Amino acid sequence: MSSNLAAYLAEHRRAVDEALERYLPPKDAPPAAIHEAMRYSVFAGGKRLRPILVIAGAEAVGGKMERVLPTACALELIHTYSLIHDDLPAMDDDDYRRGRLTNHKVFGEAIAILAGDALLTLAFGLLAEHASLDVVREVAAAAGTFGMIGGQVVDIQSEGKSVDAETLEYIHRHKTAALLCASLVSGAMLSGASAPALKAIREAGTHLGLAFQIVDDILDVEGSLEELGKTAGSDRRKKKVTYPGQFGLEASRLKAKSLIEDAKAALQPLGPPAEPIKALAEFIFQRRS
Repeated sequence: MSSNLAAYLAEHRRAVDEALERYLPPKDAPPAAIHEAMRYSVFAGGKRLRPILVIAGAEAVGGKMERVLPTACALELIHTYSLIHDDLPAMDDDDYRRGRLTNHKVFGEAIAILAGDALLTLAFGLLAEHASLDVVREVAAAAGTFGMIGGQVVDIQSEGKSVDAETLEYIHRHKTAALLCASLVSGAMLSGASAPALKAIREAGTHLGLAFQIVDDILDVEGSLEELGKTAGSDRRKKKVTYPGQFGLEASRLKAKSLIEDAKAALQPLGPPAEPIKALAEFIFQRRS
């Protein structure tokens, strides 16, 4: 990672964390159990990639971080809710996330479910107060049954089965790419992006999202608990449909790299303001967690 990108990530992560601290209820606010559980998962670490993409999407079309911070936080809250629910015994049944015990292991399944529900509700409250109706629609579509949830459903239904490449891409495009793309697009929309700029950013976001999931699948094969912060090899144990499982590791790496290059090419018309997104694309490809 270049020093410029490291500084960019650190600065934007700090701004996002400070904003999340303001928006989340204090952990001792009644009922304390739910607020403590919400904060446990939100402040468990993580790259803050989705909120940073919101900010980068804004900056690529001349927008300012301060204008889009509430929306950036909303995307992180939605992502965190999805992780809490993913880890539940009825879903992926994971014990660790980001190097610490999963929410349900600490607070119990009932509170974990409610913590996820509360984070999703808070996210849309932030969007309703600070974003435009178009952005609310964009995020709702990306998070709902035609986006992340729909992808999760097909992912679950495909476990242990032989599926074609089209179904595999459907899972990746909806389960992961939809929300990552919506992050970039939301920041651009709130910053008055032109139709051509918005089209370029949407195309780049889709490529980035697909690449992110392929890299995630590769890391599940090659990574460790220490690197990933969660148990490696879970995809194989759960008989998940993955790109490495279908095509092998080398083909998966080549596909991810090709998608990253496609994303950067899509951003070319935006010029230098889109350079941070291109750097984030390389970060997505090279990450080890």
